[in-house]
Amino acid sequence: MDEKRDEELLAEHLAGKSGAFDVLARRYVNGLFGFLCRFVGNAAAADDLVQETFLQVHLAAASFDPARSLKPWLYTIAANKARDYLRSHSRRYELSLDTAGRDEDAPVPAQNLEADEVPVLEQFDAEQRQELVRAVVARMPEHQRLILALGYYQQLPYAEIAEILDIPVGTVKSRLHSAVTRFAKLWHQQMRTSSTAERS
Repeated sequence: MDEKRDEELLAEHLAGKSGAFDVLARRYVNGLFGFLCRFVGNAAAADDLVQETFLQVHLAAASFDPARSLKPWLYTIAANKARDYLRSHSRRYELSLDTAGRDEDAPVPAQNLEADEVPVLEQFDAEQRQELVRAVVARMPEHQRLILALGYYQQLPYAEIAEILDIPVGTVKSRLHSAVTRFAKLWHQQMRTSSTAERS
């Protein structure tokens, strides 16, 4: 059963086959948790949102178009749940990019910037770099944090992101470029501030 396609598992779940939905959930629970942690910045909330996402998938399974891929539909539901969560909480959350569920080898945006664009990162230890990245990403607008979480950390294909966000592929590319550019600008500011603080 573990080797079956997502869409097959969902069809079996709808047909009443025991265990099919559990296999599907195990397949995506860690990825969704990591995505939601990075987007909403709260591990406990991310855990709740994962459960809400799978509950919604269960309830709406009959409405899923089997001709489509399930993964973008799943992430669409998760992203909508996360947006609702963020809108229901007025204070701003610090984005937690190193919480449980994060791939330890996942790149940090600052690490992908050209070497001559930012001060040398070696002056900071790993924990300090993570704190700096969190501080920068937390200052970014919600839609840019979302596109970074999907495209950069989850490394989803442009076509899947386009389906999740219901926008053209070209728009995905331009939004991701804008998000990385915005990160670079904020990163420069953060590094200048950190350097000044260290000298004082």
